[in-house]
Amino acid sequence: MSRLPPLISGGVPLVGHAVEFLKEPLDLLARGYQEGGEIFSLRLGRQSAVVLLGPERNHLFFEETDRRLSIREAYPFMSRMFDEGFFFFAEPEQYLRQRNLIIQRFQGRQMTSYVPVMVQETTQLITRLGEAGEFDLIPTLGPLVMNIAAHAFLGADFRQWLGGAFFALFRDFSNGMDPIIPGWLPLPRIVRSRKARAQLHAMIGDLIAARRRQPADPPDFLQALVTSRYPDGEAVPDAIIVHLILLLVWAGHETTAGQVSWGLIDLLQHPEALERVRANQREVLGDTLDLDAPEARRLQQIEWALKETERLHPVAFVLMRLVQEELVVDDFSISPGTMLLLTPWFSHRLQEIYPEPARYLPERHDPARAEAPPYSLIGFGGGAHRCAGVNFAYQEMKVVITLLLQAFDLELVDPAPRPVAGSHTKWPASPCRVRYRRRVRARV
Repeated sequence: MSRLPPLISGGVPLVGHAVEFLKEPLDLLARGYQEGGEIFSLRLGRQSAVVLLGPERNHLFFEETDRRLSIREAYPFMSRMFDEGFFFFAEPEQYLRQRNLIIQRFQGRQMTSYVPVMVQETTQLITRLGEAGEFDLIPTLGPLVMNIAAHAFLGADFRQWLGGAFFALFRDFSNGMDPIIPGWLPLPRIVRSRKARAQLHAMIGDLIAARRRQPADPPDFLQALVTSRYPDGEAVPDAIIVHLILLLVWAGHETTAGQVSWGLIDLLQHPEALERVRANQREVLGDTLDLDAPEARRLQQIEWALKETERLHPVAFVLMRLVQEELVVDDFSISPGTMLLLTPWFSHRLQEIYPEPARYLPERHDPARAEAPPYSLIGFGGGAHRCAGVNFAYQEMKVVITLLLQAFDLELVDPAPRPVAGSHTKWPASPCRVRYRRRVRARV
């Protein structure tokens, strides 16, 4: 017999905690943690939900995915955005076949080849910014992240041809993501998302056809996908290639735009950490506005700073699975049909895992300290479904922040940014402005 963890306060008839989850989910989850500790229950309309915190429960969540927990059933809005037989919505065997196609693109020499693209796009932004002024983080860094993804995954010609159209289409496409509101409702943003999806499919489909007629030489990311085959020799369908590109650009943009913005915010709010990052840059790069992959790997201070930002500001603030078979967690028995939630935002703030959890301490991620157990840091997921492009994202964030710090002296105009309200990806809310002035010896 199912015995759920205690239900937290504040639910109302019929809708339970759904309205609060849509409006201020972090406040709701904070109250749940205060009342129930590391495991508690919610009601999201007619849906029972159990929230888990802590590394051991995180491990269970990821270990049981595709076994007793379903990712596909937990994200019906994602299958509308992509396809029911695609990636982690597919059966586990099909998922692994598709994932292996792109994992190869995020290893070894392939990763090295993306650094010049990241440097080129970032230095173009630096040139456009000029000598001094102000910029709002997400409206500025969001398109930069999108341009890097379009250039790296679809080629320079596609990136140059699109201009700003790709970014606008992807924003409309992304706004169709909603964990609570049914997708059949004819809301304007859901209608726009469907139209954007159709336009993106057509654009990427046309590019695939062009690559089949005239292959890129040397082969780039897209050309490798276009010509790839599964291990049994079966050709990869164009529909899968289209969805893989959509997923990579969408997921990279949704996550990286927010994480790189929070990463810069955290450094500008903590001058001592910023100076350690700058000192590491001077040691590795001098005053140059350029870097390569080996130099990027030597920038350890920014690596630790970004991990601390992932800990404090995970933009994917909640992860979901639907229970398929009865699951025992602690002393509770959770029945099929229950939604299971992980919340990196609060798991990353457990005192027993991260001492002084509210403090920004990048040095806690020095591998020599070995402070936190496995599955403590889950901003990019975990297990077999950990973000395939996490290394690309970290490399991109390191390049972008490093070059901005090399080029400019920066300060926050809005000194206490907050995450966006609602159930959206937790980017810093606009306006979140940065004032900049060209450093004396920094020239593009």
